[in-house]
Amino acid sequence: MPDWLDTQLRWLQATPLGDAVRSAPFMYPTLEALHILGIALLVGPAFAFDLRLLGGGRRLMSVTTAARHLLPLSHVGLVVALATGVALMSAQPIVVAGSSAAPWKLGLLLLAGLNILVFHRGVYRRVGQWAKASATPIAARVAAGVSLTAWTGVIFAGRFLAYI
Repeated sequence: MPDWLDTQLRWLQATPLGDAVRSAPFMYPTLEALHILGIALLVGPAFAFDLRLLGGGRRLMSVTTAARHLLPLSHVGLVVALATGVALMSAQPIVVAGSSAAPWKLGLLLLAGLNILVFHRGVYRRVGQWAKASATPIAARVAAGVSLTAWTGVIFAGRFLAYI
């Protein structure tokens, strides 16, 4: 582990937040439960939107309607998952970062975030041109596949943090 990272992780562990998560009764399991709820709120609507991009529910709901209803929920879930994730990590950041699953989780989180950025700055900017088409553009379907894969990997890597 690079010295700069070790320094940052030790700082995080020494913060009042790290102290509270380690010492307050029921704080860690409460944060874990909230983290899981945040992940559900993030990934559930994101998966539904991705499945819509892949053609599911095409006759039931337009892509823009799906985005309008589902993506704000994912944004709330992301905020909850990030906040609780940082709090959970603050309890034992050196142990967590030392897990062989940590680089996978971080890498997949970065991939998921980059995918979102590329999708919204790319093919989704022209959604008006293809929203009513019989099939979404290949770029939108690829983004959906990457999203489904990356978020699934993030969840698995997160669970493995505690075991490897």
